[in-house]
Amino acid sequence: MNVMEVKNVKKIYNSKHGGSESKALNGVSFSVQKGEFLGIMGPSGAGKSTLLNVISTIDIPTTGTVTIGGKSFLNLDDDELSKFRRKKLGFIFQDYNLLDTLTLKENIILPLSLSNVKAATMKAKLNEISSILNIKSILNKYPYEVSGGQKQRAAAARAIITKPEIVLADEPTGALDSKSSTELLESLSLLNKNNEATIVMVTHDAFAASYCNRIIFIKDGKLYIELEKNGERKEFYSEILKTLATVGDDKSDAI
Repeated sequence: MNVMEVKNVKKIYNSKHGGSESKALNGVSFSVQKGEFLGIMGPSGAGKSTLLNVISTIDIPTTGTVTIGGKSFLNLDDDELSKFRRKKLGFIFQDYNLLDTLTLKENIILPLSLSNVKAATMKAKLNEISSILNIKSILNKYPYEVSGGQKQRAAAARAIITKPEIVLADEPTGALDSKSSTELLESLSLLNKNNEATIVMVTHDAFAASYCNRIIFIKDGKLYIELEKNGERKEFYSEILKTLATVGDDKSDAI
């Protein structure tokens, strides 16, 4: 079952000073299946960030359509769009976006609190998600009291606790060391496999991308090529490195 459909999306930016227009996206089409872990890769300036902004409802495409959970958000007003984001989407950012005045527990259950979910339900959901992400022992700590990897796993818990249609992860390992990156990626993989969480992750890193089931490569605003994982992660990692070499971006970490 398709959770998201992106059809012929174009995003054109016009120059403020009468110069030539810039096509950040030029007819991108793809779909995301329920329970899929999809990676989006490509060289700097390829259109990855623009694509993520469009599918996360932050930006509106010039032409084309995006549907999430069978519904388009393109004609929603601000209030409807806010509700759409809360119900359909979860977000994991490179810089965590946790509130330092709240404990990790309070940060994680905040989306449920805003939706007036009953306390017993919040407790059960928190227990489940914090166990999977191995952060139960630090739930009463504040973000500034824990490591970057622990903060990012708390951010992942916050993103997934509402069971959104899709979790959007923007360079989630970008600010982490290799050990913390691996712990986060293993956790996201568990959420994907055990909870059928649908995850779309933008990354420049081949190691992070090797945890995905499928990767789409964007180049010059267009879909360049797709890769699907058919074997072991290390084999997929090698395929990703070879593809990045042809796309024009060879940033990676050791496996």
